Parts: sequence; C-alpha cells; structure tokens
Amino acid sequence: MASLMRTAARLQPAFRTTTRTARSAAVVRSMASQTTPRKATAAAMASPTMSDAIEQPYFPDEPTGPMIRTAIPGPESKKAIAHLDQVFDTRSLNMMANYQNSFGNYIADLDGNVLLDVYAQIASIPVGYSNPSLLLAATSPDMASALINRPALGNFPQHDWAEILETGILKVAPPGMNQVFTAQAGSDANELAYKAAFMWKRRQERGGMDADFTAEEISSSMNNQSPGAPNMSILSFKTAFHGRLFASLSTTRSKPIHKLDIPAFDWPQASFPMLKYPLEQHAEENAREEQRCLEEVEQLLTGYHNKPAAVVVEPIQSEGGDNHATPAFFKGLRAVTRKHNVLLIVDEVQTGVGATGKFWAHEHWNLQDPPDMVTFSKKAQTAGYYFGNPELRPNKPYRQFNTWMGDPARAILFRAIINEIQRLNLVQNTAETGDYLYNRLADLSNKYPNEILNLRGKGQGTFIAWDSPRRDDVLRKAKSVGINIGGSGERAVRLRPMLIFQKKHADLLCEGLEKVMKS
Repeated sequence: MASLMRTAARLQPAFRTTTRTARSAAVVRSMASQTTPRKATAAAMASPTMSDAIEQPYFPDEPTGPMIRTAIPGPESKKAIAHLDQVFDTRSLNMMANYQNSFGNYIADLDGNVLLDVYAQIASIPVGYSNPSLLLAATSPDMASALINRPALGNFPQHDWAEILETGILKVAPPGMNQVFTAQAGSDANELAYKAAFMWKRRQERGGMDADFTAEEISSSMNNQSPGAPNMSILSFKTAFHGRLFASLSTTRSKPIHKLDIPAFDWPQASFPMLKYPLEQHAEENAREEQRCLEEVEQLLTGYHNKPAAVVVEPIQSEGGDNHATPAFFKGLRAVTRKHNVLLIVDEVQTGVGATGKFWAHEHWNLQDPPDMVTFSKKAQTAGYYFGNPELRPNKPYRQFNTWMGDPARAILFRAIINEIQRLNLVQNTAETGDYLYNRLADLSNKYPNEILNLRGKGQGTFIAWDSPRRDDVLRKAKSVGINIGGSGERAVRLRPMLIFQKKHADLLCEGLEKVMKS
C-alpha cells in the first residue's frame, strides 16, 4: 500500500475539494491512471509487447526484486500467528501476509520480508496486489451500494444486475454460452452445476420441460429415497479436485485428507491419462493411454449402477498434481458424452481467467461442440457456472436458489479485473511470458536433471509444473531466497503467477530456483 500511495503522490495532484470523499476519489483515479497502457512516461504506459527491447513494468513502483530480512516466519509474524491461533485454526497457514505492503507480483510479511509470489495465494490473485484499477472499482459508489445493501438476488435483484452481468461476467463467457448462474465459491459453483445436470436429466426421463412431478416423487424425496431422490451420479476422474462441499467432495479424488470421515455419494471415477514426458518422445504411448481412459469413461457411463447425468473434468488437474491431457482426449470426451446423452461440465475454477494463455483453458481444445457448463471462481474473485442451453434452467422457481445467489460486489470486482486484463492485453502477456519461462525451466532441467522431472505445461501460458524428488524441501527453501511457490499432488512443484508476471520476474524466479537446487 505504501508503494501504491507513492505512485499516487507523484502523479498530478487531485483538485482540492471540500469533502474527504471527493479527495479520496480523486486520489484513487490518479492511482488507477498509473497503470494506463504505456505512452511516453513510466507512469502512463502503452500496452507492452514482449518484443520490446526493454520490458516496461505494469507496476512502476513494484519492488525490483525479493528482499529477505529475517527467517520466515520472523518474530513479528510469529507473534501475529500466535495471536490468531487463539481464535482461528492456523495449521494450514503458509505465511502471515501484510497486504498493505504487498504490491504487484510481490507479497510482504510483517517482518519486512518481500517475496516474489508465483503462487498468487492459491491461483486466485489475477492482476497483482494493490492494483490501482481494482482500488478504483472497490471505492466506487456502485461497490459501496452493493456492499451495504447486499441483494438477495433471487428475490430482490438490484436494478442494474443485468448490466453488471453483461458488461462483466458475460462479456468473457466461453464460446457457445450466454447465461450464467452466479455462486459464492468454486465448490458452490460445481455443486450448482451438478444440480442443474440432475434436474435436466430427470426432466428428459419424465418427458420434457412441462412434465410435472408425480405424487410418489414428491413424497419419496422427503425421505431421501427414489424416485424423488434418484439414483444418479456425476462421473469424475481419479486425482481430480472439484471442491470440499458434499457433492463436490464426492467428485474430488486428490488427497485422502480432503475426504476422511465425510459421508460420500456412490459415484464413479475414471482414470485420467497419466502422460509421459517429454510428450514428443512418447506420442504413441500417450495416445494409447488416453484411448484407454476414454474407453473406461464409456464403460462407466453405460454400466455403472448409479447412472451418470454428467461428467466433470478439469482442463489440467491442479490439486491432483498438475496432470495434463491432449486436446484429442478432451475432444473424445465430448464425443462420448454426446453419444450417451450425458452433460460435460468443465471445471475452470483454477485454469480460467487467462492463466493458460487463453481466457478459458478449454479454448486450447478447439472444440466444435462446446461443453454444456463451465464453472469458474479463483482469479475471477467471484463464482458460478456458464451455460447456453435454455433447458439447463430449472423448470420451476426456487430449485436453484439460496439467499444470496452470488454477490454483486464480487461481480463488480470481476468486471474491473476483466477490463484490466483487456486493457493491458494480459492474456497475451501470459502466453508469451509462459513460453519464455518454460524455455528457461527446460534449460534448468537439462542442468539439474535430478531436480526438475517431467516438466509440463508447454504452450499453456504460465500454468507450468514439474516433479521434484524433494518437493517439500524446495518449497521451504524457496522462501529463504525470496520466492513464494506452491505444490500439488505427491511431488509436483506448480507455478501459478499472476497475469502481470513478466520475463524479468521469470528470470528472478529461475535464479532463485537455481540457488535452491544448488543447496
């Protein structure tokens, strides 16, 4: 925040006004203007191109590199963690952050340590810490109204809710989709998509949109019994992660700790392709593996005792170890779901919003027949699912319903994120920076072949990972050289930088990683 205020101070002073609110608004407008695409000055830059001889920063006041002053956690962080632990479970804590001193690609703690953040919380920070354009949106009258008058959207939507959706969430809807059901979080988005799939399937079995419920269906549903509570399922994949609520947890297969002690639905799981790397050296073998998995999917769709209404899949299995498959696999999955009249839900909670060099990762597949639903959250800072088929709307009100049904405040923030992404051409930046970063990591893997195994994510923006035989040690030591990085699966090191991550940051990352590998 200090860097943010320094940027504001060096810009043209706001006109004096008689109210504090007006003065604040002027300062925020000035701060937002400092990330305008590059013109002639460092404070007002035009959209950068990666071919520039000297890469211009998106955040001129961003730190030039990490700074480590103490062990992590340091003494002040330890005090704060101990205080928090009295009232809140801190056992999953990564680091205690000071967001007021975090800026751009860098996260700060309470002890003056500043780390290059290539983890972005949990892949959930899109356009940098303390982004001035988001601050402008956050301090707008529209945001203030949405926060203090939070609408119960199903019953009392605000007058401009359609406009907020059309100029934000729906502005970046995946191809073939023109509607959205908003939600609170990624798990919630997936659960709502599952419900939509079940209701769609049962209406088909019942005879169409206008077919009413039978008396037996109505009465049996209250006892959690068939036919009112039908024996249907959602098919997911081994090592998948789709959330931690009850239905989403039943489709999550990444780690036992997520599932232990929680009752689960009797739902099927298919094998997800386990590709061998380098891909070009194992093309035939990988093709056979993907075909094996598709055949397994088809067997489960036709033979599982609780018939699937939908298949849910991540474009890249994230929590399960950053597992990839080729576009051919996903095209085959779309074909087999169509063949058996089953919906395809693509879970883009972690892969969406530009991280793979496309706004939506499934755009890499070049599908002629789009998915039925696409769920989103994380970098969107809001959540929900997109769809295009009007039959995926419930046939009666209150079937997809809760008090909030999303959050206009978060939708307004996503709109500001979208505008920032488009204004600075950040999806293209991520694609080009990702190529540069992948090549640098490939060089490191040749130099340290026992440290970087199965490097993957080529052509997928900065959505890059590799396997490490000492993964947890690497994550811990990375902080000591000023890098905040994450892991997934049993031994994967994964990168989830923000969309403002540039070549200079890639260089700093690789320099830090090499120090760790030498240690």
